[in-house]
This record gives sequence, structure tokens and C-alpha cells, in this order.
Amino acid sequence: MHNSITIDTSELINSAKEVFDIEANSVLKLKDRVGDSFLQAIDIIYQSKGKVVVTGMGKSGLVGRKIASTLCSTGTPAVFLHPAESTHGDSGIISRNDVVIAISNSGETQELLNLLPLILRFGVPLIGITGGLNSTLAQKSDVVLDISVEREACPLNKAPTASTTVTLAMGDAIAVCLLKKRGFSYEDFLLYHPSGSLGKGILYKVGELMIKDDRLPVASQDVDFSEAIKLVSEKRLGTVLLVDENSKLKGVLTDGDIRRAVIKHPDARNLKVRDVMTLNPKTIGINELCAKALSVMEKYSITSLAVVDETNTPIGLLHIHDLLRAGVV
Repeated sequence: MHNSITIDTSELINSAKEVFDIEANSVLKLKDRVGDSFLQAIDIIYQSKGKVVVTGMGKSGLVGRKIASTLCSTGTPAVFLHPAESTHGDSGIISRNDVVIAISNSGETQELLNLLPLILRFGVPLIGITGGLNSTLAQKSDVVLDISVEREACPLNKAPTASTTVTLAMGDAIAVCLLKKRGFSYEDFLLYHPSGSLGKGILYKVGELMIKDDRLPVASQDVDFSEAIKLVSEKRLGTVLLVDENSKLKGVLTDGDIRRAVIKHPDARNLKVRDVMTLNPKTIGINELCAKALSVMEKYSITSLAVVDETNTPIGLLHIHDLLRAGVV
């Protein structure tokens, strides 16, 4: 049992702010350490034909699990290896095409050092993430990434706080740089997250949810404005797709376009729809993911997308209501 002491609430708030300052400043100092060693580590992982094996003990191990998870979800296969279990058969997870990332703030964690002979025997590249630049881990590593901190956020300067935050940030930087180097896309991310809220979009492609055939509101760009309004009203989709004489998409007429035209032109009945339509509307292909379609709608604040083929001929209309009903959120 620890003796309870009374601390003023303002002191607690100041302590919390101090933790934020210490950890934020520690992370910011990493920027000056991003150089040749970091690029070498990225290149080693990128060129590897195997997976990344992340290992670490204690708090470093917990951060290592998160780093491995982030690598996996951004296109770099990775696993976590507990160093204490590695000498009891788990080291078999390492293959000769792999890369090992070993994490230890001191660089002298004994369980991790016990794993080093096995790593060296496999002959795989070893990336050491450590604050001990003269440590055993640093000396045995092919590349060393410096995660040293001036002090921990813990007032006793003992509990891993700033050092684990810095390690996590370093891992995130590695994952993001590899993501960019691999050209990892939004669609790729969804493939790795099929059960998440973002991943629901992976269940559907545009062609599965789009409005088509007789329900598709299509008209010539040369029709009267009043005729186009009638079609918008009949189809009840808030828009009509307007095409030229070759059936190529030229524009759209939306509820908003109608309101603006009526306000601007006192006698709108005499207009042709081409005079008030929105030119070059946003479109999407039939095989694109619905999640991508939703992101386009959100970016441009629109409620529908014209679905076109390779010749820019409209073949469907994707409405946000259909996406929401299907759970694409």
C-alpha cells in the first residue's frame, strides 16, 4: 500500500502538460535524425523478399507489436517475435529472406541479446532501434536508428514514457515511408481492412450499386430546360445526365442547377438545358470501389456520380443514398 497524498488539481494539470511537452519535444528531435541510416533501413525492408520480424522486450515489445501491426496494415508483411520465447522454438519464424527490427532503449536487454546469435546465424539484416548508440545491439546491427531521449516524462526518469513514444513515432515513420515507396493506395488499404468501418466499401463495386437501364436519367443536352426539369422530377434522383449526339456525357443538371437557373433567368422556360447545366461533371468507372466513390462525393460535396465507360458514355448513376443503404460509410 502506498500512502495517499493530497495534490492540488492545478499541479496535476501542469504535470500532464509537462508530459505532453517532454514527449512532443522528444518526437520533434527525431526530425534531425532522419538521414542516411533511416533511408538505408527503408531500402533494406523494401528490397526484402520476406517479412519483417519485429522483436522487443517489455514496453519495447508492446510498441513492437504495434509497429508490426501498422506495417502489416500498410502493405509490409510483418510479425512480432517475443525474445524470451524465441529461444524455445519461436525463432523458427525467422527465414533467410526476412529483416529483423530489434527494439531496446538501452540496447542491453538480455533476452534480446540472447536472440542475436540466432539472427546472425540466419544472416538476415538487423535494424536496431535503440537509444544506446554504443550498446551491444547497436554494435551488432546493420543499421541503427537513434531513439534516445534526454529524459523520460516520468518524474523519476525511470518508467519508459518519452522513449516509447519516440519509438512508436519512428515505427510509424518507417511504415508510412514504405507505404509511399510501394505506391500503397486507398483501395489497397481497404483490402487490408475488410471488417472496419472503412472496409465496408470493399464489399461493393460501383457496378453493384449503381442505378442503370430504365431508371437511368439521361437526356440530350439540346432539350428544353423545362423538359429536363420534368425528367429530374420523374426519376426522383435529383439529377439528369446530359449527352451529345454521340451519347457522350457532357454535363449534368441537378436540383441546385435548377434553382440557380430560375433565380438568374426570369423566363427560364425559353432556355435550353445546355445553357444552365454543369459541365465536366465528376465521374467514376464501373469497377471502382464504392468507398472511393463516397470519398469523391464527400470531397466535392455532391450526392451522385455519373458512371461512365471507357468512351465517356454514361452507363449508370451512383447515388449517395444507395451507398448509405448498403453500409458504405
